[in-house]
Amino acid sequence: MLSVAPALDVPRPDYAHDWALVDVETSGLVPRRDRILSVAVLTFGPDGTQTGEFSTLVNPGCDPGPVHVHGLTPERLAGAPTFDQVAERVGALLRDRVLVAHNAQFDYDFLAHEFARARLHLPVTQRLCTLALNRRVEPPTDDLSLASLAAHYGVPQTRAHDALDDTRVLAGIFRASLTEAARLDLPLPLVPCPPRQDPQFAPNPPKTPCAFRNPGRLEPGGPLVQGMKIAITGETTTARAELVGRSVGAGLNMMASVSRHTSVLVTNEAASASAKARRAAAEGVPVLDEDTFLRLLEDVRPGTPHVKQSPAPTAPPATAPAEAPAPEPLPVPARTEPAPAAVTTSPSAPTHPAVAAPRRRRVLVLGGTHEAASAARVRIVERGWAAALNLSASVTDVVLLPGGETDRRMARVTALELPVHAPDWLGAPPAPETVAAPDRTGTAGAVLPRGGVVDLPTLPSNGRWHLGASWARQSDCEIDVVAFVLDEDEQVSCDGDFVFYGAPESPDGAVRLLCDGPTEQSVTVDLTVLPPAVRRVAIAAAIDGAAVFGDIGAVQITLAPGSDAPVTAQATLDAATSERTLLLAELYRRGPLWRFRAVGQGYDQGLEDLVRGYGVEVK
Repeated sequence: MLSVAPALDVPRPDYAHDWALVDVETSGLVPRRDRILSVAVLTFGPDGTQTGEFSTLVNPGCDPGPVHVHGLTPERLAGAPTFDQVAERVGALLRDRVLVAHNAQFDYDFLAHEFARARLHLPVTQRLCTLALNRRVEPPTDDLSLASLAAHYGVPQTRAHDALDDTRVLAGIFRASLTEAARLDLPLPLVPCPPRQDPQFAPNPPKTPCAFRNPGRLEPGGPLVQGMKIAITGETTTARAELVGRSVGAGLNMMASVSRHTSVLVTNEAASASAKARRAAAEGVPVLDEDTFLRLLEDVRPGTPHVKQSPAPTAPPATAPAEAPAPEPLPVPARTEPAPAAVTTSPSAPTHPAVAAPRRRRVLVLGGTHEAASAARVRIVERGWAAALNLSASVTDVVLLPGGETDRRMARVTALELPVHAPDWLGAPPAPETVAAPDRTGTAGAVLPRGGVVDLPTLPSNGRWHLGASWARQSDCEIDVVAFVLDEDEQVSCDGDFVFYGAPESPDGAVRLLCDGPTEQSVTVDLTVLPPAVRRVAIAAAIDGAAVFGDIGAVQITLAPGSDAPVTAQATLDAATSERTLLLAELYRRGPLWRFRAVGQGYDQGLEDLVRGYGVEVK
């Protein structure tokens, strides 16, 4: 039995917990569909003493999936217990402990679904992700995979994708990560459970995407046209399932709610007080009774198909932006400040270049007003460096603005002997050597200014991208990251294409919201699963409460082809002082390519106005 002490030598009292380190091997990547094949749990006390160990294979009762990855064949699993037979023992090890895993939401969600199938409650109230912890620490590794971190921290790994060995490796990584986090005086990214991605929010079966663009509202006396958005409210003579099926078969887009983009509302109750009817009246949406709708359904006119995209080249450049016009303006509330001059919808305007460098300075700004700190971070990016929001192992320099000397992190900066500079250091001519010592270099990837764009490379295995957003800790407000899956009209095709904490996954599973910590959320986008009609995925953040982004400070965004993969692009976005909603970034099609834009546009209005602008009805 491996003996490690994940909390030993760590003086911070908020690090003292009972821990349950977990790893699961699964038949796939989708918790609501796939099953656990093996599970391992190691438990430790606050002093780092190992208190328990359990591991077992699990018979999933289905195809085990990628055997070449986990090596678990149907023959090996045939005699194993089913999960419901081991659930109570696993639950006893998890109870009253913080669940720790590498990419913890993945393990937690699989366990939550398996416990739900067994009609049991998963007894976990907090979890901690070692990926999120190391994103704060920022060790000098090529990526944050379990193998890379094991090599960096000197933890032996003998059998990758073996649940018990991976958990033992995780224990060594966790102890070393805690020690490094304590050295940097970093708070732990503990996440309350159940997370917002609770199994009760598992999406419904995918809606069949409509193949046609929305032609707009039904004209008085006019015909139905393929692509029209149709909503139904109240009782109908025809069975609702049959009515919807016939409409979809005719090429209409059936919606679960009414917005200003709805073409027609079908109801037999002219004076209905339903939410859909009230919304239709407020927006002036045409209303038809069922008989009239059925007559029009007999002669639906041809619509305009969504534009089909040509196949992407096999290997486009990862960071060299093409000379192409910027996308059309977003259908959102009026801007509170103009966009940067270089970001324009003019066909002749080039996109922002990416400032790329394999190794670079990473500079932390302390003190100053929000405007002064924002300006300093802009100058950092202009010099080809990266701006840091928190003190981490990758920070190479500190810029001290007025008042920064009282920042609680200055004691650690002094202890770590980091170079501290006056503000005019950023205006000095660049030194010939801009790379610090090898053990303090920042991560690779394009550093984008606000509005900067990069082309996405074609991934060899899949098109899954991980967009992370993080910010400084604030105790008096909460930030929600959301995503919108948009068509060529900059509208959602259904309410399920608005991804947020209450519905954390799009109907087809292509876009998913993850909660990695109290100051870190992310969105995964699988480009290979998105319907052809999708032209853009917009990522935004909204403040819940009276605070504004001027109180929060900068938001850092990163793009990577996986949660633990090297960063492809990053940007540090500073909103102005009064915004409550911030459009962070977007993935969008440009011809055969997908591109990533760091937007950084703030709006004074709250999230509800942004949501309505994209065609989502807020209930």
